Amino acid sequence: MPGNSFGTLFKITTWGESHGPAIGLIIDGCPAGLRISEKDIQKELDRRKPGQNALTSPRKEKDKAEILSGIFEGKTTGSPISLLIQNADARSKDYKKLKDLYRPSHADFTYDAKYGFRDHRGGGRASARETAARVAGGAIARKIIPRVTFKTTLISPDMKTIEKIKKEGDSVGGLLECVIQNVPAGLGSPVFEKLDARLAQVMLSIPGVKGFEIGSGFKCVDMKGSEHNDELLVKNGKVMTKTNHAGGIVGGISNGMGIVFRVAFKPTASITKKQQTVDQKGNKKTVKIEGRHDPCIALRALPIVEAMAALVLADEYLIQKTIR
Repeated sequence: MPGNSFGTLFKITTWGESHGPAIGLIIDGCPAGLRISEKDIQKELDRRKPGQNALTSPRKEKDKAEILSGIFEGKTTGSPISLLIQNADARSKDYKKLKDLYRPSHADFTYDAKYGFRDHRGGGRASARETAARVAGGAIARKIIPRVTFKTTLISPDMKTIEKIKKEGDSVGGLLECVIQNVPAGLGSPVFEKLDARLAQVMLSIPGVKGFEIGSGFKCVDMKGSEHNDELLVKNGKVMTKTNHAGGIVGGISNGMGIVFRVAFKPTASITKKQQTVDQKGNKKTVKIEGRHDPCIALRALPIVEAMAALVLADEYLIQKTIR
């Protein structure tokens, strides 16, 4: 199955399924000598794990990362890093009655269409459970770019709305804004490997993401060039811009300003309301999805968004070091 790896010099490969014994991560290309501990990784995993409050999935997972290789006496060795995260609270029985059904807005039908076979337990490889491995990788990527800071905020909806929707047995989407500071100018490449294009790629690879915009985003269509252009100036000997409609990236290359982008998450596809669907034989069916699900998947996605951005920036930083 292609599509399980990302990166050029700092390359990650995730593995495992939602209801398998474990999920994990392999990182190749991490420089030697970086200080990293399980505690550093756990800090980020704890931000993502389920069961933290009444508005997230009640699935109880410790999400404890076990380092199997590539780190010795608290430092990276330069060899591949392998991490393992046990699945401790999967309830596969919740999915038995869905074995032959295609859940609306899930990857059930499309996986069958591509492979002729699928793991129906929690969505298998298509489950957002896989993103725990990405978050672990992002924690290590941050060590390559220690000065870079990330701040991600849920800018829609509010908690009261999520709580109301949950009581109705429904779900709601969410919009996250990520602001990344202290990114040096010069990261990214022209044409097909633009920094904003790579960020868009990894954000759209997160389960449930349906939209990505950077800087002024879609609002730019209502602006004049005189309004949208970021005029240049020098401050404290550093080239800067008066405004940041570009979102910190021009021509696919970082300009030293803050990178600002937004990611739109769809409403959680698993809801307890009755929905029409079909089974594998094409027969009409009605489905009501039980189990444990987030009423708003954007709530736990903040560390995922930051992890994917960190993976891109760490890779770009190493690429830039080979050029200059």
